[in-house]
Amino acid sequence: MTTMTRTIETLMTGLIDYAGLFPPSKLDMGTAVENYARYLRSEHERFLSRFICTVPRLEELSKHAAMVMPGTHATSGYRENADMQDPWQISAIIIGDLEENLDSIYAFNEHHDHEENGLAMVDVIEMKIATPEDVDLAMDILPAMIAPAFEIPSSAIFDGDPRGFIAALAGNQAIAKIRCGGVTPDLFPSSADIARFMHACNAADVPFKATAGLHHPIRAQHKLTYESDSPIGMMHGFINVFLAGAFVRSIKGIDIETLTDVLNETDASAFKFEEESVSWRDLHLPVAKLAQVREHFATSYGSCSFDEPRQDLKALGLL
Repeated sequence: MTTMTRTIETLMTGLIDYAGLFPPSKLDMGTAVENYARYLRSEHERFLSRFICTVPRLEELSKHAAMVMPGTHATSGYRENADMQDPWQISAIIIGDLEENLDSIYAFNEHHDHEENGLAMVDVIEMKIATPEDVDLAMDILPAMIAPAFEIPSSAIFDGDPRGFIAALAGNQAIAKIRCGGVTPDLFPSSADIARFMHACNAADVPFKATAGLHHPIRAQHKLTYESDSPIGMMHGFINVFLAGAFVRSIKGIDIETLTDVLNETDASAFKFEEESVSWRDLHLPVAKLAQVREHFATSYGSCSFDEPRQDLKALGLL
Protein backbone atom coordinates (compact mmCIF):
# COMPACT_ATOMS: atom_id res chain seq x y z
CA MET A 1 0.00 0.00 0.00
CA THR A 2 1.41 3.38 -1.01
CA THR A 3 1.67 6.06 1.67
CA MET A 4 0.95 9.58 0.51
CA THR A 5 4.10 11.68 0.76
CA ARG A 6 4.17 15.12 2.36
CA THR A 7 4.85 16.68 -1.03
CA ILE A 8 1.80 15.21 -2.79
CA GLU A 9 -0.33 16.10 0.23
CA THR A 10 1.05 19.65 0.15
CA LEU A 11 0.39 19.94 -3.57
CA MET A 12 -3.17 18.67 -3.27
CA THR A 13 -4.39 20.39 -0.10
CA GLY A 14 -7.15 22.84 -1.04
CA LEU A 15 -6.28 22.46 -4.72
CA ILE A 16 -9.66 21.56 -6.23
CA ASP A 17 -12.63 23.92 -6.45
CA TYR A 18 -15.63 21.74 -7.18
CA ALA A 19 -17.40 22.80 -10.39
CA GLY A 20 -19.84 19.95 -10.85
CA LEU A 21 -22.49 22.31 -12.23
CA PHE A 22 -20.32 23.12 -15.24
CA PRO A 23 -19.38 21.25 -18.45
CA PRO A 24 -18.60 18.56 -19.15
CA SER A 25 -20.39 17.18 -16.06
CA LYS A 26 -23.25 19.72 -16.01
CA LEU A 27 -24.87 18.10 -12.98
CA ASP A 28 -28.17 19.28 -11.57
CA MET A 29 -27.89 21.33 -8.38
CA GLY A 30 -29.19 18.57 -6.09
CA THR A 31 -26.59 16.07 -7.30
CA ALA A 32 -23.76 18.62 -7.19
CA VAL A 33 -24.42 19.66 -3.59
CA GLU A 34 -24.84 16.05 -2.47
CA ASN A 35 -21.48 15.26 -4.08
CA TYR A 36 -19.79 18.23 -2.42
CA ALA A 37 -21.19 17.31 1.00
CA ARG A 38 -20.02 13.72 0.51
CA TYR A 39 -16.55 14.81 -0.62
CA LEU A 40 -16.24 16.95 2.51
CA ARG A 41 -16.66 13.73 4.52
CA SER A 42 -14.27 11.66 2.39
CA GLU A 43 -10.73 10.56 3.19
CA HIS A 44 -9.38 13.24 0.84
CA GLU A 45 -11.60 16.10 1.99
CA ARG A 46 -8.52 18.29 2.54
CA PHE A 47 -7.96 18.30 -1.23
CA LEU A 48 -11.28 20.09 -1.67
CA SER A 49 -11.70 23.85 -1.64
CA ARG A 50 -14.73 25.92 -2.70
CA PHE A 51 -18.03 25.07 -4.35
CA ILE A 52 -18.38 27.04 -7.59
CA CYS A 53 -21.77 28.46 -8.53
CA THR A 54 -23.00 31.24 -10.79
CA VAL A 55 -24.63 34.14 -8.95
CA PRO A 56 -28.03 33.62 -10.65
CA ARG A 57 -28.14 30.10 -9.15
CA LEU A 58 -27.33 31.06 -5.55
CA GLU A 59 -30.99 30.87 -4.52
CA GLU A 60 -31.17 27.40 -6.04
CA LEU A 61 -28.02 26.48 -4.11
CA SER A 62 -29.65 27.68 -0.89
CA LYS A 63 -32.73 25.56 -1.54
CA HIS A 64 -30.87 22.33 -2.29
CA ALA A 65 -27.89 22.60 0.08
CA ALA A 66 -29.36 23.99 3.29
CA MET A 67 -29.99 20.57 4.80
CA VAL A 68 -26.47 19.29 4.13
CA MET A 69 -24.57 22.47 5.01
CA PRO A 70 -23.15 22.77 8.54
CA GLY A 71 -25.79 24.06 10.97
CA THR A 72 -28.70 23.10 13.16
CA HIS A 73 -30.82 21.84 10.23
CA ALA A 74 -28.27 19.40 8.79
CA THR A 75 -29.94 16.05 8.13
CA SER A 76 -29.09 13.12 10.37
CA GLY A 77 -26.75 11.58 7.80
CA TYR A 78 -24.59 14.71 7.92
CA ARG A 79 -25.17 15.71 11.56
CA GLU A 80 -21.98 14.41 13.17
CA ASN A 81 -19.68 15.87 10.55
CA ALA A 82 -21.70 19.05 10.00
CA ASP A 83 -21.23 20.06 13.62
CA MET A 84 -17.46 19.97 13.09
CA GLN A 85 -17.33 21.65 9.69
CA ASP A 86 -16.65 25.26 8.89
CA PRO A 87 -19.22 27.08 6.75
CA TRP A 88 -19.16 26.12 3.10
CA GLN A 89 -16.97 28.46 1.08
CA ILE A 90 -18.54 29.47 -2.22
CA SER A 91 -16.86 30.95 -5.27
CA ALA A 92 -19.52 32.85 -7.22
CA ILE A 93 -19.27 33.40 -10.97
CA ILE A 94 -20.43 36.88 -11.97
CA ILE A 95 -23.03 36.90 -14.74
CA GLY A 96 -24.10 40.33 -15.96
CA ASP A 97 -24.01 43.53 -13.90
CA LEU A 98 -21.51 43.38 -11.03
CA GLU A 99 -23.48 45.56 -8.60
CA GLU A 100 -26.66 43.52 -9.12
CA ASN A 101 -24.64 40.34 -8.59
CA LEU A 102 -23.18 41.75 -5.37
CA ASP A 103 -26.69 42.44 -4.03
CA SER A 104 -27.51 38.76 -4.57
CA ILE A 105 -24.26 37.72 -2.90
CA TYR A 106 -24.93 39.93 0.15
CA ALA A 107 -28.41 38.41 0.46
CA PHE A 108 -26.98 34.88 0.22
CA ASN A 109 -24.31 35.58 2.83
CA GLU A 110 -26.80 37.17 5.21
CA HIS A 111 -29.18 34.23 4.85
CA HIS A 112 -26.44 31.66 5.43
CA ASP A 113 -24.95 33.49 8.38
CA HIS A 114 -27.62 31.79 10.47
CA GLU A 115 -27.19 28.16 11.53
CA GLU A 116 -30.81 27.26 10.91
CA ASN A 117 -30.36 28.10 7.20
CA GLY A 118 -27.10 26.19 6.81
CA LEU A 119 -23.75 27.94 7.17
CA ALA A 120 -22.09 29.16 3.97
CA MET A 121 -20.38 32.23 2.59
CA VAL A 122 -19.42 33.61 -0.81
CA ASP A 123 -15.89 34.81 -0.13
CA VAL A 124 -14.55 34.73 -3.72
CA ILE A 125 -15.98 35.96 -6.99
CA GLU A 126 -14.79 35.07 -10.48
CA MET A 127 -15.46 37.35 -13.42
CA LYS A 128 -14.38 37.84 -17.00
CA ILE A 129 -12.75 41.10 -18.03
CA ALA A 130 -12.40 42.55 -21.51
CA THR A 131 -9.81 45.27 -20.81
CA PRO A 132 -7.27 46.03 -18.05
CA GLU A 133 -9.41 49.04 -17.10
CA ASP A 134 -12.21 46.68 -16.06
CA VAL A 135 -10.11 45.68 -13.06
CA ASP A 136 -10.11 49.16 -11.52
CA LEU A 137 -13.83 49.57 -12.16
CA ALA A 138 -14.55 46.31 -10.36
CA MET A 139 -12.16 46.98 -7.47
CA ASP A 140 -13.92 50.29 -6.79
CA ILE A 141 -17.13 48.35 -6.14
CA LEU A 142 -15.95 45.17 -4.44
CA PRO A 143 -15.92 44.95 -0.63
CA ALA A 144 -12.76 43.88 1.18
CA MET A 145 -14.46 40.67 2.40
CA ILE A 146 -14.70 39.26 -1.14
CA ALA A 147 -11.57 38.31 -3.08
CA PRO A 148 -11.79 38.62 -6.87
CA ALA A 149 -10.39 36.30 -9.51
CA PHE A 150 -10.32 38.00 -12.92
CA GLU A 151 -10.35 35.73 -15.97
CA ILE A 152 -7.82 36.89 -18.55
CA PRO A 153 -9.35 36.98 -22.06
CA SER A 154 -8.38 34.15 -24.38
CA SER A 155 -7.17 36.75 -26.90
CA ALA A 156 -4.43 37.72 -24.44
CA ILE A 157 -3.56 34.08 -23.65
CA PHE A 158 -3.54 32.36 -27.05
CA ASP A 159 -0.30 33.48 -28.70
CA GLY A 160 -0.88 36.82 -26.97
CA ASP A 161 0.58 38.98 -24.25
CA PRO A 162 -1.27 38.86 -20.90
CA ARG A 163 1.12 41.22 -19.12
CA GLY A 164 -1.08 44.31 -19.40
CA PHE A 165 -4.02 42.52 -17.79
CA ILE A 166 -1.89 40.99 -15.06
CA ALA A 167 -0.17 44.31 -14.33
CA ALA A 168 -3.63 45.79 -13.72
CA LEU A 169 -4.16 43.19 -10.97
CA ALA A 170 -0.87 43.94 -9.20
CA GLY A 171 -1.31 45.44 -5.76
CA ASN A 172 -5.07 44.80 -5.76
CA GLN A 173 -5.07 41.53 -3.80
CA ALA A 174 -6.68 39.97 -6.86
CA ILE A 175 -6.12 36.62 -8.56
CA ALA A 176 -5.47 36.08 -12.26
CA LYS A 177 -7.57 33.26 -13.70
CA ILE A 178 -6.57 31.23 -16.75
CA ARG A 179 -8.81 28.86 -18.70
CA CYS A 180 -6.77 25.75 -19.53
CA GLY A 181 -9.24 23.90 -21.72
CA GLY A 182 -12.83 23.14 -22.62
CA VAL A 183 -15.01 20.65 -24.45
CA THR A 184 -13.29 21.08 -27.84
CA PRO A 185 -9.54 21.03 -28.69
CA ASP A 186 -9.48 24.66 -29.85
CA LEU A 187 -10.24 25.83 -26.30
CA PHE A 188 -6.92 24.56 -24.95
CA PRO A 189 -4.06 27.08 -24.78
CA SER A 190 -0.61 25.79 -25.62
CA SER A 191 1.94 25.04 -22.95
CA ALA A 192 3.87 28.11 -24.10
CA ASP A 193 0.72 30.23 -23.59
CA ILE A 194 0.38 28.99 -20.01
CA ALA A 195 4.10 29.46 -19.36
CA ARG A 196 3.93 33.11 -20.50
CA PHE A 197 0.92 33.64 -18.24
CA MET A 198 2.70 32.18 -15.20
CA HIS A 199 5.89 34.10 -15.92
CA ALA A 200 3.90 37.34 -16.04
CA CYS A 201 2.05 36.51 -12.81
CA ASN A 202 5.32 35.87 -11.01
CA ALA A 203 6.90 39.10 -12.32
CA ALA A 204 3.89 41.14 -11.17
CA ASP A 205 3.52 39.25 -7.85
CA VAL A 206 -0.04 38.24 -8.76
CA PRO A 207 -1.39 34.83 -7.67
CA PHE A 208 -3.26 32.68 -10.16
CA LYS A 209 -5.94 30.04 -10.37
CA ALA A 210 -6.87 27.81 -13.29
CA THR A 211 -10.06 26.31 -14.60
CA ALA A 212 -11.27 23.80 -17.19
CA GLY A 213 -9.43 20.89 -18.76
CA LEU A 214 -7.42 19.82 -15.71
CA HIS A 215 -9.11 16.55 -14.70
CA HIS A 216 -5.92 14.52 -14.97
CA PRO A 217 -2.53 14.78 -13.21
CA ILE A 218 -0.21 14.43 -16.22
CA ARG A 219 -0.49 15.89 -19.72
CA ALA A 220 -1.99 13.29 -22.07
CA GLN A 221 -4.60 12.59 -24.73
CA HIS A 222 -8.11 12.14 -23.30
CA LYS A 223 -11.75 12.39 -24.24
CA LEU A 224 -12.85 15.99 -23.65
CA THR A 225 -16.41 15.18 -22.54
CA TYR A 226 -18.26 12.20 -21.11
CA GLU A 227 -20.23 11.60 -24.31
CA SER A 228 -19.59 8.46 -26.39
CA ASP A 229 -18.72 10.58 -29.43
CA SER A 230 -16.55 13.02 -27.49
CA PRO A 231 -13.68 14.71 -29.30
CA ILE A 232 -10.22 13.64 -28.15
CA GLY A 233 -7.45 16.09 -27.44
CA MET A 234 -4.27 16.75 -25.51
CA MET A 235 -5.19 17.85 -21.98
CA HIS A 236 -2.87 19.69 -19.61
CA GLY A 237 -2.05 17.93 -16.34
CA PHE A 238 -2.68 19.61 -12.99
CA ILE A 239 0.65 18.28 -11.71
CA ASN A 240 2.39 19.88 -14.71
CA VAL A 241 0.58 23.18 -14.22
CA PHE A 242 1.00 23.57 -10.48
CA LEU A 243 4.59 22.36 -10.33
CA ALA A 244 5.43 24.74 -13.16
CA GLY A 245 3.84 27.45 -11.02
CA ALA A 246 5.92 26.35 -8.05
CA PHE A 247 9.13 26.39 -10.08
CA VAL A 248 8.57 29.85 -11.59
CA ARG A 249 7.87 31.23 -8.12
CA SER A 250 10.78 29.52 -6.37
CA ILE A 251 13.65 29.21 -8.85
CA LYS A 252 15.15 32.57 -9.68
CA GLY A 253 15.70 33.21 -13.37
CA ILE A 254 13.78 30.22 -14.69
CA ASP A 255 12.80 30.96 -18.27
CA ILE A 256 9.60 30.48 -20.25
CA GLU A 257 11.17 27.69 -22.32
CA THR A 258 11.87 25.59 -19.22
CA LEU A 259 8.36 26.16 -17.89
CA THR A 260 7.02 25.09 -21.27
CA ASP A 261 9.03 21.87 -21.02
CA VAL A 262 7.52 21.15 -17.58
CA LEU A 263 4.03 21.77 -18.95
CA ASN A 264 4.71 19.57 -22.00
CA GLU A 265 5.95 16.60 -19.94
CA THR A 266 3.95 13.42 -20.60
CA ASP A 267 6.11 10.97 -18.65
CA ALA A 268 4.72 10.67 -15.12
CA SER A 269 7.99 9.13 -13.90
CA ALA A 270 9.78 12.45 -14.60
CA PHE A 271 8.00 13.85 -11.52
CA LYS A 272 9.28 12.59 -8.17
CA PHE A 273 7.28 13.15 -4.98
CA GLU A 274 9.48 12.37 -2.01
CA GLU A 275 8.84 13.08 1.65
CA GLU A 276 10.86 16.30 1.81
CA SER A 277 11.02 17.45 -1.80
CA VAL A 278 9.43 17.26 -5.22
CA SER A 279 11.32 17.27 -8.48
CA TRP A 280 10.95 17.29 -12.23
CA ARG A 281 14.04 15.93 -13.93
CA ASP A 282 16.87 18.22 -12.70
CA LEU A 283 14.66 20.78 -10.93
CA HIS A 284 14.07 20.27 -7.21
CA LEU A 285 11.83 22.00 -4.68
CA PRO A 286 11.69 21.53 -0.88
CA VAL A 287 8.27 20.77 0.55
CA ALA A 288 8.33 24.02 2.57
CA LYS A 289 8.72 26.05 -0.65
CA LEU A 290 5.91 24.11 -2.28
CA ALA A 291 3.66 24.91 0.68
CA GLN A 292 4.43 28.63 0.39
CA VAL A 293 3.67 28.63 -3.33
CA ARG A 294 0.39 26.78 -2.88
CA GLU A 295 -0.74 29.18 -0.18
CA HIS A 296 0.25 32.46 -1.80
CA PHE A 297 0.72 32.01 -5.56
CA ALA A 298 -0.61 28.86 -7.28
CA THR A 299 -3.95 28.76 -5.50
CA SER A 300 -6.43 26.27 -6.98
CA TYR A 301 -8.21 25.03 -10.07
CA GLY A 302 -11.85 24.44 -10.90
CA SER A 303 -12.82 20.89 -11.83
CA CYS A 304 -16.23 19.40 -12.56
CA SER A 305 -14.90 16.10 -11.17
CA PHE A 306 -13.39 15.41 -7.77
CA ASP A 307 -13.18 11.67 -8.44
CA GLU A 308 -11.12 11.63 -11.64
CA PRO A 309 -8.10 13.48 -10.20
CA ARG A 310 -8.00 11.13 -7.20
CA GLN A 311 -8.49 7.99 -9.30
CA ASP A 312 -5.62 9.00 -11.57
CA LEU A 313 -3.35 9.79 -8.62
CA LYS A 314 -4.11 6.34 -7.20
CA ALA A 315 -3.33 4.76 -10.56
CA LEU A 316 0.05 6.52 -10.47
CA GLY A 317 0.72 5.19 -6.97
CA LEU A 318 0.67 8.67 -5.42
CA LEU A 319 -2.35 8.03 -3.17
